[in-house]
Amino acid sequence: MIALALALAPLIAALALSLGRIRARATDVLVTTGLLCTALAITEVAVPTSELMFLRLVHLDSTGRLFLVLVNGIFLGVSAYVAGRVRSTPELRDEGARFSTLALAFLGATNVVLMANHLLVQWIALEATTIAIAPLIIRPGVGSSRQASWRYFLFSSVGLGLVVLGFMCLGRGMEAAGHAPNFFLDQLPPVTGPWGKLGLALIILGLGTKLGLAPMYSWLPEAYDEAPPAVTALLGAVQFNCALVMLLRVVQAWRADNATLVTTELLLMGVVSMVVSTASIIATKNMKRLLAYASINHAGVIAIGLGIGKGASYGVLLYVISNAFIKAILFLTAGKIKAHYRTKDTRKIQGLIKDLPYSGAFLMVGTFALLGFPPFGSFFGELLILSALVGAGQYLVFAAFCVLITMTFVATGRTIFPMIWGEPVQAVTWPRQTLSSVAPKLVFLIALIALGVFVPPVVNELLRDVASSLEGR
Repeated sequence: MIALALALAPLIAALALSLGRIRARATDVLVTTGLLCTALAITEVAVPTSELMFLRLVHLDSTGRLFLVLVNGIFLGVSAYVAGRVRSTPELRDEGARFSTLALAFLGATNVVLMANHLLVQWIALEATTIAIAPLIIRPGVGSSRQASWRYFLFSSVGLGLVVLGFMCLGRGMEAAGHAPNFFLDQLPPVTGPWGKLGLALIILGLGTKLGLAPMYSWLPEAYDEAPPAVTALLGAVQFNCALVMLLRVVQAWRADNATLVTTELLLMGVVSMVVSTASIIATKNMKRLLAYASINHAGVIAIGLGIGKGASYGVLLYVISNAFIKAILFLTAGKIKAHYRTKDTRKIQGLIKDLPYSGAFLMVGTFALLGFPPFGSFFGELLILSALVGAGQYLVFAAFCVLITMTFVATGRTIFPMIWGEPVQAVTWPRQTLSSVAPKLVFLIALIALGVFVPPVVNELLRDVASSLEGR
């Protein structure tokens, strides 16, 4: 019943809003549904049900449970942020209803990806998340946002098209090995031979496109820059993890028989992504694009850790969860900063800690976490990944990783810290920020710090179970 409610509750709520019923209270429905799904996800972790349900179509293992809590919790926080914005700005009510309808459809599809026991069902649901969120990138009267939305949709469709082509090759490889093509997660046959390896390589490349990894990453900075803050948070902290879970499923199933292919492709995509993002961070003066390029950098770190395996898997998961909260905090904060200063040019924003104390504090702490400072989980995740690189003898990748992370640290700090501590460009008195307006980001921040200081036993057990499955144990 929990799995059914996680999939159907958001879709039913979205349908009710699309038909005009209770549309005046759309954001209340959004928050209530997000709260319900988060509670259900936590209940599923506390009291696990059977792994296979509903004619083997639902697969609720440790991976699914971990990410259900993460993405539904972040969705709830973003929903609360949107509801607060609509309450404080009544003219946004119609836009709030549109956002709520599409966001609920997005959440329903996201939960299906996390729970589905069939790779093709996961693919369909992942494409549904793309269709639901692409219109939300568009801002009324802003032509560049329409272009960004189209570019996002095009690249996502190409990436998922590569995934389908990979499934076709995998099916051919299964037949060549004497197995009937089967994509149920609990019954996946081994994949070897040329067709199987080609299919696996295409799937990793396609899902890498969805994650914003090189070579097909150019959609991400534009989409993240043009989208409203709440939509950017959903793209970076929810849909990213949705696509990542599908990649984790593929690695869990076929790493053991194709270790060299998986390691080589993910390491190559990861290192190139870090190079591209570092160069872009150095060059950009756009606040939201800087955060977008940092997201590409994070995707590269995750790809390197996932590719190397060999003890890095726990660190990868810790890094993934930490960065989900970091992205949500920073993108929502960037939206607040842009709304006040009417610019995204980092050179024109100074004295945040004086003008907008809450936003300045969130940007400061979020940047420390973004750069991998202790005691945040991102710091410990990076340490475990670096340790695994040395243990695997990947000294060249280790050296490149260290150099690129250092360059990113310097470039990001040089841009962000003057925004926080510099003297205001002009004397302006902004409306006082209330605690309730920053409550969602405050909860994210508490979770981020808690994750770095102390991992609760139930979360630690989930992380270990998922890490073990990624190592083939």
